[in-house]
Amino acid sequence: MQRKRLLFILALTGVLTLGFVTTSLVSYFVVKESVQTRLAEETLPLTSDNILSEIERDLLRSILISSLMAHDTFVRDWTREGEEDPERILRYLDEIQRKYDTTTAFFVADESRRYYHPDGVLKTISRANPADAWYFRARQMSEPFEINIDHDTADPSRLTIFVNYRVIDAQGEFLGVTGIGLAVNTVAGLIESYQRRYGRDIYFIDHEGQVTLHGSEHEGADSIQERPGLSRHTIRVLTSPSTAFSYETESGEEVYVNTRLIPELDWYLVVEQGESGADPRLLGTLILNVMLALGVAILVIVIAWAVLRQYERRLQSLATTDSLTGTANRAALEMQFDQAGKVERRSGQPFSLVSLDIDHFKTINDRHGHEAGDIVLRTVADLTGREIREVDTLCRWGGDEFLILLQQADSADALRTAERIRATIGSTPIRLPSGRRVEVSVTLGVATHRTAETLEPLMRRADRALYRAKEAGRDRVEPEDDSDTLP
Repeated sequence: MQRKRLLFILALTGVLTLGFVTTSLVSYFVVKESVQTRLAEETLPLTSDNILSEIERDLLRSILISSLMAHDTFVRDWTREGEEDPERILRYLDEIQRKYDTTTAFFVADESRRYYHPDGVLKTISRANPADAWYFRARQMSEPFEINIDHDTADPSRLTIFVNYRVIDAQGEFLGVTGIGLAVNTVAGLIESYQRRYGRDIYFIDHEGQVTLHGSEHEGADSIQERPGLSRHTIRVLTSPSTAFSYETESGEEVYVNTRLIPELDWYLVVEQGESGADPRLLGTLILNVMLALGVAILVIVIAWAVLRQYERRLQSLATTDSLTGTANRAALEMQFDQAGKVERRSGQPFSLVSLDIDHFKTINDRHGHEAGDIVLRTVADLTGREIREVDTLCRWGGDEFLILLQQADSADALRTAERIRATIGSTPIRLPSGRRVEVSVTLGVATHRTAETLEPLMRRADRALYRAKEAGRDRVEPEDDSDTLP
């Protein structure tokens, strides 16, 4: 797997490098041949790409910050504990806002619907208020976050790009929405920078053709329908994700246009440049764009490497982990059994297998529901995991049956461990979703590995001990019987 990942990254590096180098060379010769072709087909689209990449970079940073907030155990625990001492969450949001230099930071708790902000509790979210529709939309969406442009609750005169991130606890329960906001003026500053650098007119329009954001030097009507020459292309612009064309002004100058829909903002980015101002900057622009493109390529490679590593770990986890309890599954137990056998041959110390069964588990399911049953399974797995060593393996074999493989543990060691597990579980009431607490007991059977024995007969001996413990009244530990022999 490591070799395949390396080959993939090398191939991706080669493709990206070759693609950018090829594009750069082709662009250079096109620049020499035709200013018009450069403007219409390469330079303006590259400008759009660069602006888009910088916007997406800021949005990615904002998404990462919002994700950090949504997965912060403080936010989750404070909410689950009833939102006591609001000053704690207000200080937290203020620190986020100051640390990451965001326009705003907020958290809306689903239980109380309070809108927490560094300046205090600004309001209570209500379905009756149209301005709060964003919250109920985010509450119902399946994606972890959304990006939208809205007026800031703390300053209604300020238009802000918000990242609204759903807060979900470990049980999958929705706790609220948190996130940060970036002032739209940040994008306006980006426009100013590009206009000064390249002498182009850059602005955003909405789906109605109205100009929504522009630099200080922007001239012309407030909608593209009112601009002579450009108005003929209105339908083309507003119905295409991206397009490039040229039009002639009233003074006879040819103007080249590139448009691009930015889904995150739901606006169109429009880049215009007149024929007269293009030539002196084209070569410098090309070099700059190549450098930016190479930077994006490096970022893509780094992200691809990280994603591949995470994907591999996820696949390994899925292959060896029980999805409900997080314990090992059968395949993992079989691998650990082989490993324990090797340790036994080297050290001369035997290992043991404990079969654990939850007493009257069917009654819990029937009386309290399957969700309660799942909680009991996870809690039993968690309590058991605390009582064994890191070298030991806890496996959910099926239903409410667990197997515990104890490395370098003879019968006496295994019995002591099993008794400790039984006592811990029996003395720990489990809280159900209904708020009720139930006491659960477990019955355990212990068997110690015999030389050259495979997993199946060892399991059968542990199961026989478990059945004898059940027949003796449950909530007890039973060792294997000396009469148990290999089949």
